[in-house]
Amino acid sequence: MAARLLPVLLAVLLAGLAVLAGAGSAGAHAALTGSDPQQDSVVEQAPKEVSLTFSEQIAVDEDAIRVLDPAGNRVDTEETPRSLGSGGAQYAVKLRAGLPDGTFTVAYQVVSADSHPVAGAFTFSIGAPSETSAAVPDQPSGGGAVGALYGIARYLSYAGFTLLVGGAAFVLACWPRGAGVRPTQRLVAFSWVGLTAATLAMLLLRGPYAGSGKLGDVFDLEVLGGVLETKTGAALVSRLLLLAAAALFVAVLFGAYARREDPKERRDLTFGLAIGGTVVAAGLAATWAMSEHASTGLQAGIAMPVDVLHLLAVAAWLGGLTALLVALYRGPAVERAAVRRFSRVAFGSVVVLALTGLYQSWRQVGSWSALTGTSYGQLLLVKIGLVALLVAVAGLSRRWTGRLGEAPGDTGALGPEGEGASAPNSTEAATDSAPDSGDGERAEVVVATAEASARAEAGRPAAGQGAEAEAGAPGAESAATARVPVQADPAREAQLRRQREAASAATRKKRRDGDPERSGLRRSVLLEAGIAVVVLAVTTVLTTTEPGRTEEEAAAGTSASAAQQQGPVSLTVPFDTGGKDGKGTVLLDVDPGRSGDNALHVYVQDPGKEPLDVPEVKVALTLKAQELGPLAAPLERISEGHWSATGVQIPLAGSWTVAVTVRTSDIDQVTVSKNARIG
Repeated sequence: MAARLLPVLLAVLLAGLAVLAGAGSAGAHAALTGSDPQQDSVVEQAPKEVSLTFSEQIAVDEDAIRVLDPAGNRVDTEETPRSLGSGGAQYAVKLRAGLPDGTFTVAYQVVSADSHPVAGAFTFSIGAPSETSAAVPDQPSGGGAVGALYGIARYLSYAGFTLLVGGAAFVLACWPRGAGVRPTQRLVAFSWVGLTAATLAMLLLRGPYAGSGKLGDVFDLEVLGGVLETKTGAALVSRLLLLAAAALFVAVLFGAYARREDPKERRDLTFGLAIGGTVVAAGLAATWAMSEHASTGLQAGIAMPVDVLHLLAVAAWLGGLTALLVALYRGPAVERAAVRRFSRVAFGSVVVLALTGLYQSWRQVGSWSALTGTSYGQLLLVKIGLVALLVAVAGLSRRWTGRLGEAPGDTGALGPEGEGASAPNSTEAATDSAPDSGDGERAEVVVATAEASARAEAGRPAAGQGAEAEAGAPGAESAATARVPVQADPAREAQLRRQREAASAATRKKRRDGDPERSGLRRSVLLEAGIAVVVLAVTTVLTTTEPGRTEEEAAAGTSASAAQQQGPVSLTVPFDTGGKDGKGTVLLDVDPGRSGDNALHVYVQDPGKEPLDVPEVKVALTLKAQELGPLAAPLERISEGHWSATGVQIPLAGSWTVAVTVRTSDIDQVTVSKNARIG
């Protein structure tokens, strides 16, 4: 049955990794909510600096904000951005003097307070829009090969922590005899190795992940030095130091603790390991809580200890579940009392998970609309559904455990004998009088035959020969005298040992497969473990997804900023028709400056700012992003140099191109344009 179910577990594992890989790069956890100059705006004079405002605190370096001219050259002073206050959420860079007219690109790449990279770009224009060849990276922040490797390392670190803490807790709290079982030792030891390797990989990948995105920067010591100065780098280094203490804990658990036989000494060592292990496990969990979602945002002082409890509960449940699965399939017989103890531990973990998860959900989502309308909320609903399914399967496992307790003649042990259990010796295999059939009986006969053959080759009487073969039979003395001592054949002994092991394994398999209650428990625990793999994958993706509350607040902040920008739009457009009195300026007002009905006023002035009477003025509006327009405004002359139009319909809000045509004579005419944010 295990052979049929293990491929299912493998398929579930691959599905979980597919969920992880499909998550792509992390969504922006700190959203850009404002800038000066504003996105797509046109300013008359070159600004002295460009400032950006984000929805939460960010970390920056000297290349965090770059300003590029239309040719793609940097025009900022290339200094580290200057904080403008606002709790570290607003930064500015200075611009060089003497900037030409045209369209400029602002590219930014920062790190949000919860350790995730955020990148983007926008444009503004000086004087009038122009073509631009400025190139910004097509690859999203935290994406590419580096992002994929970092995501895998993150997943493996969560898995390693869960198995390390949960496996050790299962042995210490539920199944002390498991400290001497080789498969359990391997599970915990390999988990420690995996967590350590994943942490080292994240430390090396952190610089490229949050910066250049180049795999070649992994071993750049300068980049690594910069990582060590960040909050995330400090958390990863702390995790490595705590893993050194965890290695000592594991060595004592599977060394001195496993060999202790005196009950009092064992109790004292259990108490010490429980205290030390709890401190180390809580410290490891805190390295996540202090560097990710819990460390920023609403009620961070409460959220971090709650996050530690949540991670410990996950480890105790899912890590202990995996340790139980290994014990049931690979270890010696597990006492029913151990399974019942783990059942109580798992129940307590589920209660803690429910309470801490409810608080985290409220903190990260905050509203029903964010729960259903954001990526974070939708992933959270998927996780809740999977956890509910996991709890249902766990209830099925509890039912199987209860049925085992009601079975008549139950010895109180679950699972195969495996390593660490005493296999039946060869004599028992040869003389077993209980009725048997199938693989177990055939294997026992093979062992008995092999033993007899080995005795014969060694010059010893085979089992079942009479005493006269030893003494009293005619010729026995001469045979003994003639017998030459023959040394045991190591190859033959190894073959005999393998046959004994095969017989023992066949007997265990037969007994295991013949007990439907025990088989049912194994199947349900295996299914639990498979679902747990996917739950862990979804959890990993959640840690790299922008919380729903943050996403909604950022959207609200952007809407509020846009609302503040609404109002009459004023443009100043210089012109030169090339003829006599052909120079001047057009002042254009759009009121109220939003989608719907608007009034348009055009004032034409000469270089001395006096009204200039011209034969004709035309205005047309185009929304290139929606391929809408040009929409002509029906201007009427009001007075000298003053033209207007009412009921001008602007159907959509956006960045409109306003084209003004001025004719100063029968043959002198020019069309000038500017971009304006309307609506």
